[in-house]
Amino acid sequence: MQRFKSASLVRNGLHSCRLLSHCRGLCSLPDHALNDDLDHQVLVEGKAWSRTAILNRPSALNALTTAMGARLQKLYKSWEDNPDIGFIVMKGSGKAFCAGGDVVYLYHMINKGKIEECKQFFSTLYAFMYMVGTCLKPHVAILNGITMGGGAGVSIPGTFRIATDKTVFATPETLIGFHPDAGASFYLSHLPGHLGEFVALTGERLNGLDMIASGLATHYLHSSRLPLIEEELGKIVTDDPSVIEASLDKYVEFVYPDETSVLHRIELVDKCFSHDTVEEIIDALEWEAGRTNDAWCTSTLKRLKEVSPLSLKVALRSIREGRFQTLDQCLVREYRMSLQGITKQVSNDFCEGVRARVVEKDFAPKWDPPSVEKVSSDMVDQYFSPLSEFEPDLELPTELREAFT
Repeated sequence: MQRFKSASLVRNGLHSCRLLSHCRGLCSLPDHALNDDLDHQVLVEGKAWSRTAILNRPSALNALTTAMGARLQKLYKSWEDNPDIGFIVMKGSGKAFCAGGDVVYLYHMINKGKIEECKQFFSTLYAFMYMVGTCLKPHVAILNGITMGGGAGVSIPGTFRIATDKTVFATPETLIGFHPDAGASFYLSHLPGHLGEFVALTGERLNGLDMIASGLATHYLHSSRLPLIEEELGKIVTDDPSVIEASLDKYVEFVYPDETSVLHRIELVDKCFSHDTVEEIIDALEWEAGRTNDAWCTSTLKRLKEVSPLSLKVALRSIREGRFQTLDQCLVREYRMSLQGITKQVSNDFCEGVRARVVEKDFAPKWDPPSVEKVSSDMVDQYFSPLSEFEPDLELPTELREAFT
């Protein structure tokens, strides 16, 4: 096995693309976290030639809000326009980088009938994620801690992603009746083989070692060394990505995925998750489980039977479409899908999933439809359609900012 500093060819591939314990979905939040001081949800540190954006809702695992997305857009625009700023750093406060978007806020807004506020939430955050993916200056994300859902969306499309021994990555949206969004259909579809389908459908967690091996991260180091790398970044006077990369490389660690990593099962993942339908994927896993009595197959099957059946089919199609789309195309499509998910025209699974896993926490969601076999093609097709002929799509400044493929 080769060293995984560069995630073999995958890291270069993603880089050229520019790319519920912790099933807090996009994220679960304590109620008191909804009233954070808006002025302090994103802090700024100024260095010699860089600026650092600090996601600062530690009690809510730095879950993203509409206000945070708007502030980040404003900050990044001013930093891109400032010739004295060479690059941008993003990190989180506390034990998380970012656990995703504030789904409890969405849950309450939906139940109050405030769909326009929900639309603004998605459009604001997705627009910022596109800004990160097309950032005019090098972008360094320090993923020290929980990095899920929208947290991945504001970091993985950027230039550099530093994982540590404390990093926990997941896209657990199927467990709350949603779909892997925030650009997930773009970056997951570029992972080795059919690892993206596995991660999207199961919501299983990856650690920092898995992230570097798969190409989700570009660098890995022990969290105890982060102060050294932040000090180094603070001294750099450059806007050259190669200079920044050389500085990061001084602290990089050559690591391998541990024995339990799904990366060691990539051939089995490809064998099972390469099938065209969810039903065929489940059949393949059941056949392998019966033939080998493999505990991994059994646990994977168990997870697939816990999540929303509709979300499984929607997620699989989304990853497959994302493999042939640019980042902006994925975000525009995911915006449509997210609106379908929150308006209950197809199903109430999103609100039911959030209720069961992060609000009432009975962990007994009543999915509708209740089984994969009862999810029709028409339901999946509608999930990918506009809400109505008058509903505008997400508008992104693709004429001003290059759309990466």
